[in-house]
Amino acid sequence: MEFATPLIPARLIRRYKRFLADVTLPDGREVVAHCPNPGSMLGLADAGMKIWLEPNDDPKKKLKYGWRLVDHENGHFTGIDTSVPNKALKAALMDHAVEGLPPYELVRPEVKYAEGSRIDFLLSGQGADTYVEVKSVTLMRRAGLAEFPDCVTARGAKHLCALSQMVAEGHRAVMLYLVQRTDCAALSLSADIDPAYARGFDLAREAGVQVLVFDCAIDPNGVTIRRTIPFQDASGGHI
Repeated sequence: MEFATPLIPARLIRRYKRFLADVTLPDGREVVAHCPNPGSMLGLADAGMKIWLEPNDDPKKKLKYGWRLVDHENGHFTGIDTSVPNKALKAALMDHAVEGLPPYELVRPEVKYAEGSRIDFLLSGQGADTYVEVKSVTLMRRAGLAEFPDCVTARGAKHLCALSQMVAEGHRAVMLYLVQRTDCAALSLSADIDPAYARGFDLAREAGVQVLVFDCAIDPNGVTIRRTIPFQDASGGHI
């Protein structure tokens, strides 16, 4: 998935009210950018960080810059836009290029299911329908290990229950995590941050919900899903 507009570098001054960030542009101007991430962004919103913005000239948008990447200035990037995983996955699904998800005849995003929920993708045409929920992962507290979630997510736990319901009804259900960091080789749950989500995850796995974890290539040109990486459970084992 390529960014629609070439990104420009900036320096972060502060992130506030979850969706706003004051930044300094290369010419020294200070502007407000949209921060498309409702999470805590732990370790990704420190003053002085190099970031990348996507400018826009849309008259309907109040803010003319959208924050897209954190540049760790060591060759690694983190994508902070939580809408990107769905866009990148859709592109990969249409190209039949997602390991663990064979080619499907029909790829439908945002389909109503369960009780008051929408599945990120409903895949049809390969036996049982497959329900795919997608989560963006950006937290890293130990070198090389990504963690989810970065804050309490009751909505995320609800999605796990809904996926379990789909399995009970005879469908395939997949919980797919896209690690939007180029410096991680495995994923684990941050049970200390959200114990309820961790319990829900265990119940979902016991119910038959499958887990897929992917890393991605990230640079100021775009974000591309690459390959599966291991999920590491509390004991340090991989699934």
